[in-house]
Amino acid sequence: MSLFSRFALSAFVAFAPALPAMAQEGSLRISNAFGPNAEVPDPRAGFNGWMSNQTGVTETLMGIDYDLNLYPRIAESIEQTSPTTWRVTLRDGVKFHDGSPVTAQSVVDAIEPISQEGHAGNNARVAKLLDLASMSTGGDNIVVFETRSPNAAFPWTLAEPAIAILGPESDAYPINATGPYVFREAIPDQLYRVEANTDYRLGAPGLKEVRVVVSSDPASAALAFEAGEVDMVINYPETDFKRIQEKGALGFSASTARLYFYTVNAADGPMSNPLIRRAVSVAIDRQGIVNAVTSGVGGSAAGTMFPEGKGWAADIPAVYDMARAEALLAEAGAAKEDGQWMLDGEPLEIDIVTYSSRAALAPTAELTQAFLQVIGVKANVRVGEYGASNDAIAAGDADMFLQAWVMTPQGDPSAVLETLLKSDGGSNAGRYANSELDKLLDEGRLTFEQEKREAVYDKVQELIAADAALIPVFHVNQVNVARPGLTGYAVHPTETYWVTHETKFTK
Repeated sequence: MSLFSRFALSAFVAFAPALPAMAQEGSLRISNAFGPNAEVPDPRAGFNGWMSNQTGVTETLMGIDYDLNLYPRIAESIEQTSPTTWRVTLRDGVKFHDGSPVTAQSVVDAIEPISQEGHAGNNARVAKLLDLASMSTGGDNIVVFETRSPNAAFPWTLAEPAIAILGPESDAYPINATGPYVFREAIPDQLYRVEANTDYRLGAPGLKEVRVVVSSDPASAALAFEAGEVDMVINYPETDFKRIQEKGALGFSASTARLYFYTVNAADGPMSNPLIRRAVSVAIDRQGIVNAVTSGVGGSAAGTMFPEGKGWAADIPAVYDMARAEALLAEAGAAKEDGQWMLDGEPLEIDIVTYSSRAALAPTAELTQAFLQVIGVKANVRVGEYGASNDAIAAGDADMFLQAWVMTPQGDPSAVLETLLKSDGGSNAGRYANSELDKLLDEGRLTFEQEKREAVYDKVQELIAADAALIPVFHVNQVNVARPGLTGYAVHPTETYWVTHETKFTK
């Protein structure tokens, strides 16, 4: 059996020749790996805003279109009036779900809690992105934002789903937002339910109700789809995508900015040595992994964080070179004895952790383990929950953490790079620290001319590759399936938009 075939996922059991009919008229039931963490998940906290934005409940001042261009959403326009001042003019006629108007003051009131410790809407990650010195109003429809320092990414930051524009909450509208759907119910880790906002300014929604049901196991989600229990699956198992379409399902596959990558423990253990990090990186056959785990539905070997054609990608090839890997290990002071690399008199051993909610994660980690063992490096793989894996790398109990992130959720490269790799980054679980990289990331925010910004982020990517600050593996297409007749839906490159007022089932 070949190295790749032993990791191929087995085919699902055959069912009836055709998919069951949709169970409820006017309803869309979506299976997703992640769901709400509270009965009323404040869209501003954590990553709750992804779900509320995806289901059409909340809207942001700015938005990202399907070509990753920035556009005004609740805002009508945005203007920079000084290096640190941004003037946002609101659209006329935007209303909250309770019927009250969106005003400049309500925008200020919605955003202020993001920076308030102890508030349910507090979000340190987003507060850092905003870097606000103050907010003020210039009449009913103008909001003036003053940042602490010049920030070229600021307009893009206003597309962050956590910066949801909310009105005063009430029993009837615990999440009082502006979108085509109204929040009605959440059961932590199980369900997120919304209903149509018939007074939506762009027109009545095409669905009466949307339910997101949580299934952290991709195979279970696929079985639920075949059984007629859900109408749509986000991140359907790639290995079954062709077969399910042959049974009548609609298939949606498009490239996004999602990257499968390794966070490395840069603070202690073997991966704290950049030579060993680089050795591990070039020992991975990325194209072989793409071929094995995506089953031809789309993906590309990654030499850097951003996929080609989605903006910002530097020209850095994905390198697979076992001889180079062994040379780097020798340069790091390791010695090979009886086919096993030794470091400081002990076998060189690398612990890999990942999580199970995406079908391609575990086989990618296992293939990495196999590639390392081929060159004589022992590797162990543990598959658990995301939080436990993140805690393990942060505590120094693992050496590599395989994750899958959208690298430009706001269309701009700054936010995720700073979060993952800046010395004080909020998701820098590997504790990587490089003052040169910190300075470049600061320069990216302070540079407003597009060509010069691109040059800065090219340097950022070159430094990350040279130091193996993280190890990119592959960019992947998002693969979703739905029952026949679903219209008004397409895979969005940021993955933060699903349902619009135009989404519906046609007979």
